Amino acid sequence: MRWKNNSSCAVMVSVNLDAEFFWLSLSPDCINRPKTMSMGQYGMLRGLPRILDLFDKYNIKATFFTLGKVVEKYPEDIKEIVKRGHEIGFHGYEHENFGLMTKDEQKDVFRKGMESIKNILGDYPKGFRAPEGELTKETLEIAKENGFTYSSNLSNDDCPYIHKLFNGNLVEIPIHWALFDFPYFAFNYRPAFPKGQGRIANYTQVLNNWKNEYIGYHKEGLCYVLQLDPQTIGTPGRIGILEELFEFMLSKDTPWFATGSEIEKYITENNTEK
Repeated sequence: MRWKNNSSCAVMVSVNLDAEFFWLSLSPDCINRPKTMSMGQYGMLRGLPRILDLFDKYNIKATFFTLGKVVEKYPEDIKEIVKRGHEIGFHGYEHENFGLMTKDEQKDVFRKGMESIKNILGDYPKGFRAPEGELTKETLEIAKENGFTYSSNLSNDDCPYIHKLFNGNLVEIPIHWALFDFPYFAFNYRPAFPKGQGRIANYTQVLNNWKNEYIGYHKEGLCYVLQLDPQTIGTPGRIGILEELFEFMLSKDTPWFATGSEIEKYITENNTEK
């Protein structure tokens, strides 16, 4: 694809801001487990400031897909994210699995989550990512009904494309598990995550995965979508992985770092369809 400013490829840095609500979605009784709750809280207390400072250093504007519950509990953090020029996207209300919900139940979640964001920021989000990584055939139609302009959920391409839904068009910005930090680094003994009690991945190997993928995306002119969670990438050691990745990207040439809304606008204006 041809990208803005004749860049060799596009890079969308995205953050899934789940805090402790990811762990509560696994097991509601985590509310009584301070250790498990503290893992998600660490992301807001330490991880988020480190990510924001690193983004500032490289002048990268990211898209933060945020739960309604996170917005309600951490309003000042959400305002700080926006103050630094980043975009807020919708990520559910309390980390629901849309794939297990009826259409009406999903509509209710959209309503609650969007209102939480509107109450703090004064406007509704334009981008949507399902919190559990799963959705139904109706989910994207519900997103369109609610005024969303893009989705970042599916894994059927390496470049954005236009969904032709019965109720209008919606740009899809595809994602892939290999470019998500959480599956590599999240671990908890009880409730077991991941199931089977895997172990935390080797940092250097993860960085090499991300670099190798970028080499391929850069060569073919694709759209590299990185997913991050502050509670996993935001430790003193792992934040260095992210910095090294940015340095590697910039050593080749300057990719087009863009938010989800910027990519959606570019795809829509250029009528770039799959």
